[in-house]
Amino acid sequence: MYGKNGLFKYFLLSFGQIFKRMDQILRELPKKAKDKQNENKKFFTKLKKRPPKNLDYIMQELHEEEFERTDCLDCANCCKTTGPLFTRADIERIAKFLRQKPQAFIEAYLRIDEDNDYVLQQVPCSFLGADNYCSIYDVRPKACREFPHTDRKKFQQISNLTLKNVAICPAAFNIVEKMKKSIGNG
Repeated sequence: MYGKNGLFKYFLLSFGQIFKRMDQILRELPKKAKDKQNENKKFFTKLKKRPPKNLDYIMQELHEEEFERTDCLDCANCCKTTGPLFTRADIERIAKFLRQKPQAFIEAYLRIDEDNDYVLQQVPCSFLGADNYCSIYDVRPKACREFPHTDRKKFQQISNLTLKNVAICPAAFNIVEKMKKSIGNG
């Protein structure tokens, strides 16, 4: 139908549209999250007091459904705008992967924040490539592996973190909106 060159041009056009659309989503996300902030706070306050017995199951299902549609490589906003906490185990694993001593890794990439945790010296993450691929993906920090934490057990216990993440991650925003409909918004 397209021929070799036509198919390639179609692929590039489609790829460009995905990035253009994602840019628009990311520009609009902070405002959308702010507009929903009071509603979300009230919802999470109620959720903390009386979580449904099947909340973990609901969240797992919503998380899986969203990430069947969402490709983090189209976005990588978490890597561009925030940084994870690095545990001692993360530091040792990543340093080994980079063939560095843990202290050399710390000096090159990390700083200690106001909570006395190791965090990145700067964002975007030094390990994020222009193609949104992570150069340390197989050994990335635990916080990165678990982001946006929407499939975590006892989800109601991380409401403050979730309120922050919906302003960063379009998938987290979508999951919370679907969760409110699924559980009931009041």
